[in-house]
Amino acid sequence: MVLKNREKIVLLIGLLAVAIWAFDQFYYAPQKKKILNLKAEIHAAEYRLNESLVFSKGVATVEAEVARLEKELHGVRERMLRGEEFRAFLKQLARDSDRLKMKMISLSPQEEKIVRPQGKLESAALQFKKVTVQLILHASYNALGNYLKGIEQLPFVVAIDHLKIERKEEILPCLKVTMDLSVRILSPE
Repeated sequence: MVLKNREKIVLLIGLLAVAIWAFDQFYYAPQKKKILNLKAEIHAAEYRLNESLVFSKGVATVEAEVARLEKELHGVRERMLRGEEFRAFLKQLARDSDRLKMKMISLSPQEEKIVRPQGKLESAALQFKKVTVQLILHASYNALGNYLKGIEQLPFVVAIDHLKIERKEEILPCLKVTMDLSVRILSPE
């Protein structure tokens, strides 16, 4: 059986089509799936890498914040009053009021509950006392401003919890000032 040229060409095209189909099914399609899987793995790895970079930046930020807070805590501990120094604080308030020609009407300190520090950064034998001092005084506006600046510059941790300024006709040109100051005292147990 002899094949004509036309049949040879059709047979050759058929064999070529089967070869292309076999190449596509058995080689190209599996390789394409592998490539897609590898691209997905690369994308996942890049995502994890970016996530770890963000995490490491966050850790660095947190470490810097912790270092800053520890430095601030150290500064606060240095500024804390210890035992007898509270008397020096009260004397300083009296001296400032006298120097600024302010009339102190009343001064009443009250000690609050002991607060034990949380955590074990320092020795557990330390305790903190909060003393609230309520002051009522008569002062001019400028003298009051200088007095508050003086309180801010004290070498103690002093917080102004309450400040009330009233204008009374009986004491003009002075103002009636009511203020509550909080002082933290650090004392060994």
